[in-house]
Amino acid sequence: MKFGKRLKQQIQDSLPEWRDKFLSYKELKKLVKLISAAPTRRNESLEYGKAESDFVYLLDIEIDKFNGFFMEQEEEFVIRHENLKQKIKRVVDLWGPNGIHPSEENYKEEMEKIRKAIVDFHGEMVLLVNYSNINYTGLAKILKKYDKRTGGLLRLPFIQKVLVQPFFTTDIISNLVKECESIIDTVFPAEEAAERAKEAIVVAGEGIFRNTVKALLTMQEIRKGSSTESPFSLPPLNLPDSDLIQSIQLNAAVPIV
Repeated sequence: MKFGKRLKQQIQDSLPEWRDKFLSYKELKKLVKLISAAPTRRNESLEYGKAESDFVYLLDIEIDKFNGFFMEQEEEFVIRHENLKQKIKRVVDLWGPNGIHPSEENYKEEMEKIRKAIVDFHGEMVLLVNYSNINYTGLAKILKKYDKRTGGLLRLPFIQKVLVQPFFTTDIISNLVKECESIIDTVFPAEEAAERAKEAIVVAGEGIFRNTVKALLTMQEIRKGSSTESPFSLPPLNLPDSDLIQSIQLNAAVPIV
């Protein structure tokens, strides 16, 4: 599948409030065509210079868009993570076996609500990692098109700039994903694992879980083709070894071909 179609599908499958936050790939492709139709770079024409300036300006706007959205989500996720931990502590302290008012019924009811909230939260964070991956991949591909069609040399210096942008740095989110996995393993009994796996299969066609599965498959797909690393490759995806993630192999670097 061509990248443009894959990106379009990802946008359609994303959360509604995220859909205008992705790379404007189609508009950038049009601008590359416009630039390639301008007089050659050797002539250093005003028309070529303006088109290139417009292209770089639009790329900078896109990066600002990615950074603003990513940092906002990241901050929200950090807060949600702390709130979930506090909710668990309150339930344990109140209705747990050694709580103030021990109640197996209330404890199970509230912990089930929390478990579902954690699953949704985990899914949204995976979607954000995918958001970072697919927008980076789109930038690298559009820059490759630019250099190929115009003879320009924007790709390498621009990618070096991208590599230090907040939206590309997913360490905090990846760690939160791992912590969510750890909470599930610690708080919920091991004997519930089989039941959780069955539930995952049932709800895989619904809501946030469905979107998460699609995002994971997309991250796998954009890692196919070659294992060769380059200055434009994404780093290996640093997510926990959950049954779902482990089952679809996400460990290769991402070549931009």
